[in-house]
Amino acid sequence: MFLKIENLECRIAATNILRSCSLEVDKREIVCLIGRNGAGKSSILKNVIGLYPSQMGKIIFDDQDITSMTSHKRVMAGIAYAPEDSRLFPELSVEENIQLGTWITSKTERSGSFDLEKAFHIFPAIRKLIKRRADTLSGGEKKMVSISRALALSPSLVLLDESFEGLSPLVVSAFSEAMVNIKKDLGAAILLAESNVHNAAQVAERSYIIERGEIIFEGQPSEILENAQLLKLVGR
Repeated sequence: MFLKIENLECRIAATNILRSCSLEVDKREIVCLIGRNGAGKSSILKNVIGLYPSQMGKIIFDDQDITSMTSHKRVMAGIAYAPEDSRLFPELSVEENIQLGTWITSKTERSGSFDLEKAFHIFPAIRKLIKRRADTLSGGEKKMVSISRALALSPSLVLLDESFEGLSPLVVSAFSEAMVNIKKDLGAAILLAESNVHNAAQVAERSYIIERGEIIFEGQPSEILENAQLLKLVGR
C-alpha cells in the first residue's frame, strides 16, 4: 500500500485522541475517513503530515517509515495537506497563494509541472478570482485555493480536511468532480476527512469510519448508506 498507518496512537495533554488506528491508501485511490465532528478525522491527517506527534504506531509512505520525519520533509517526500480552515495568506492574491507551492518545490528536487492552467482545469472558478486578495473570498472559494496550493507542491498523496463542509449542493458537485480529476489527471491519491457520508459516497472508492478515536469500520461507502446502524454512528 502507498500509505499505511499501523496501530497509530496520539495523545494531546492527558487525552488519548487516537487509539490503535490502522488504515491504508493505495496509489491513485480516493479514500474517505468518515466520522462526527471531534471523532478524530483531522487528528489522523495531522499525524500523517506531522503536525501532531504519535506516541505509538507507524506511518509508512511509499515504502518509507515517516513516523518520526519532520513535516517539511514529509511534504518534500510527496504529501500535501489542505486544512479545514484553508489557512491562506489573507494579504496575498489567489495567484500568489497558489504559487507559494510551486516556489517551494522549485527549490527542491520535487520541482513539478503544476501551473495555474492546471489549477483552472481542476477548479475553473479560480480563473476569475486569480487577482483577488484571499481575504475577500468566500469559504468555498478559499477551499478551492487551499487545495490548489496543495496541488502546486506536485504531491503523490493529498490530505483534504473537511473540503465539503459548508458548501452548497451545487458546489459539492463541482468539488467532487475536482477530486476525481486530481486522481485522473494529476495521478495523486487522496485521503479525505469528511463528516457527511453522502458527500463521501460521491467520490470515495473505500471508506473508514472513526468514532471516539478508533477505526470501527472499513468498506465501501455504499455499505454505510445501506446500514442504519452505521448511518447512526456517523450522524446521518
